[in-house]
Amino acid sequence: MSMDLHDAVAAALAAQGVRYTSHRRTLVTALRDAGQPLTIPQLVAAASTVPQSSVYRNLAIFEAAGVVHRMPGPDDFGRYELAEHLMGHHHHLVCSRCGVVEDVVLPPAVEQELDRALERVARTRGFALNSHRLDLVGDCTNCDPRGA
Repeated sequence: MSMDLHDAVAAALAAQGVRYTSHRRTLVTALRDAGQPLTIPQLVAAASTVPQSSVYRNLAIFEAAGVVHRMPGPDDFGRYELAEHLMGHHHHLVCSRCGVVEDVVLPPAVEQELDRALERVARTRGFALNSHRLDLVGDCTNCDPRGA
């Protein structure tokens, strides 16, 4: 998967006339290995050999090329993850207290049922549904006042 991912990113960047440098490869690897969307400070820590200014610059390039998706967090920090076409369809658990965001993949049967329900909702509104994103918002185990 690693080589296929890097080949796909290189192709997306090349289509924009941008080279796939070692710093960009390091950032993609850090995003892949994180298993969850990262804030810029988290990405800087995960890709410690890449200067912070380069992280900002490259995230803008990645967004323009469709390599990363920026999702707003419940706090003031945006979070970045590799685009779904590179990593697969998934949803997010979002803690409304501390802001942690975790990826979650639904079982195929649940995903199919969700797709059907969302398609019905879209159709009743005259909307042509292409895809969906689902964020489940609540309290993580560290923040849940019930100690769950």
